[in-house]
Amino acid sequence: MSESIHIKLPDGSTKEVPKGTTAFDVAKSISPRLADAALAAKTNGNLIDLTRPLESDTDLRILTDRDPEALEVYRHSSAHLLAAAVLELFPETKLGHGPATENGFFYDFYRPTAFTPEDLEKIEKKMQELVQQNLPYAREFLPRQEGLEKFKGEGDFMKCHFIEQFTKPDEKISVYKTGKFQDFCRGPHLPSTGKIKAFKLLNIAGAYWLGDEKNQQLQRIYGTSFFSKKDLDAYLNSLEEAKKRDHRVLGKQLDLFSIQELAGPGLIFWHPKGGIIRKEMEDWMREEYLRRGYSLVCTPHVARRQLFHTSGHEGYYSQNMFDAMELDDAEYRLKPMNCPGHILIYKDSLKSYRDLPVRLGELGTVYRYERSGVMHGLLRVRGFTQDDAHIFCTPDQIENEIVGCLEFALAVLKAFGFDEYQTELSTWDPKDKKSFLGTEDQWNLANHSLESALKKLNIEYKTIPGEAAFYGPKIDIKLVDAIGRLWQLSTVQFDFNLPQRFDLEYVAEDGTRKQPLMVHRALYGSVERFFGVLIEHYAGAFPVWLSPVQVAMIPIAERHVEYAEKVASQLRAAGVRVEVDSRNEKMNAKIREHAMQKVPFLLVVGDKESEANKVNVRTRGKEKTEDMGTSEFVEKIKKLIQEKSATL
Repeated sequence: MSESIHIKLPDGSTKEVPKGTTAFDVAKSISPRLADAALAAKTNGNLIDLTRPLESDTDLRILTDRDPEALEVYRHSSAHLLAAAVLELFPETKLGHGPATENGFFYDFYRPTAFTPEDLEKIEKKMQELVQQNLPYAREFLPRQEGLEKFKGEGDFMKCHFIEQFTKPDEKISVYKTGKFQDFCRGPHLPSTGKIKAFKLLNIAGAYWLGDEKNQQLQRIYGTSFFSKKDLDAYLNSLEEAKKRDHRVLGKQLDLFSIQELAGPGLIFWHPKGGIIRKEMEDWMREEYLRRGYSLVCTPHVARRQLFHTSGHEGYYSQNMFDAMELDDAEYRLKPMNCPGHILIYKDSLKSYRDLPVRLGELGTVYRYERSGVMHGLLRVRGFTQDDAHIFCTPDQIENEIVGCLEFALAVLKAFGFDEYQTELSTWDPKDKKSFLGTEDQWNLANHSLESALKKLNIEYKTIPGEAAFYGPKIDIKLVDAIGRLWQLSTVQFDFNLPQRFDLEYVAEDGTRKQPLMVHRALYGSVERFFGVLIEHYAGAFPVWLSPVQVAMIPIAERHVEYAEKVASQLRAAGVRVEVDSRNEKMNAKIREHAMQKVPFLLVVGDKESEANKVNVRTRGKEKTEDMGTSEFVEKIKKLIQEKSATL
């Protein structure tokens, strides 16, 4: 009689089944409909193939297209489908790896000949053929040496590396076969290719083997897949919308910023119009600093290398720093962070508990070495300005300080027109104490302070254990833009490391010297990245208060220029940024040009308007024009600017 095991199902019921029963067998025993819909399974928190034998008592959940975890398996299987199609068409290709990603999947290939857009079409067609064949994702186990010899014989140097790196000499390795394609892979996968209903190959990019530019250049094919064609079409439409909003394209079209080849990649040149928006962003932030009890500071762009030895950046972060400069008295580094400078300001005089909290804020420019392949417009650069602040306080003050940081972060989102956000709390893993600095008491206090502050403000959050930085837990606030994309910008971060490294102190109420708690806080993240997100969120059509040109005056004929200038003077006196377009061009051409520049208000003036002291108002995004008294319009736009309204 075969040995039995017990399977606990999500509804709390238990099934007794023979040892070796598969998840698919269990699904069939529940209902044929569930078996048909099943894509993968989960036992004791681990994703598994439906065909894996169950060897001991376990809980079991059958995953279908209603389960988000199943999408990861679905996309991993889509990557294998891509690799299978490539090998059928281009058998000389060598394989890297092909993971699922947040929005799809990719696979890395080594092939001397470059893939072309036409090749992508052929590969996609072949993938469809393999779906129609309904090929199983069949798993088998090989002795490690046999697997190594197999992949070596086929010249798959990358697969050999993965086997040597991630398996032990005495273990068997997991291999999945899909048609003619075999891959060293731990899985899990879908039962067969026929389960993949909707996919699309997106583009080809370059990648280096193991991320090292000294290694072979690989070709990375990106794709995406969804449970239904409807979901796929919706995603592809969102990609098209994202292309229209690309900040690099709009930045050039609207003359906001540039990256100059002569100066080097990752270095941003703010043009006059972009400079105006930057001024508004910085003015808003500095005013809020002062209103919320921060002190404004400014620290140098370079410092002796010894400072970064003390801070630990030389040891932990040197690969991301620019090379040292040899000067007459010492070696110097461009600063990658503002925090060491703020610590030196705090440390310059002994503080009493009565002086705390000390809140130091700076819009400070920092420099980090990013490889040329990863830079991306304003979003990933080598020189950028952080709205950095560091708070030094006592344990009794810390929770209120965290609450203040979170309230400040939410005020940023509101002021710049972001209504939705998601919040994550990254904590330590107490089982892995060696990977984290600080005592258990410090971590417990920090975690409790962050959690309490979130609860006090009724902010929903997701806890991510083990994802804290080695020097302290943090809260990340991710804003959701106009087309539903998440952007990581605002962070509130504890730091147990730097106060210790710099021997920071304050005199406590009992006269003893104690170490202050320290919090890093950045809300824009960086001015550059936040600006890039703003461009894409608004598709370049900024709210009035941020628009570089808020009003364009368009006189119909030369005789109307004088009246246009008169109205412009009234607007300027009210603090409005206005341009008078007195060029000898047709009125409709001028209107079209300023509309392309996404100016919020176009004021057309001719005989009728100048005689009645009125303006004809064309509001961005609205078809109908409106006649309005000049004073009335001035008051209207003043109110929009003062209220920082996101709508016109």
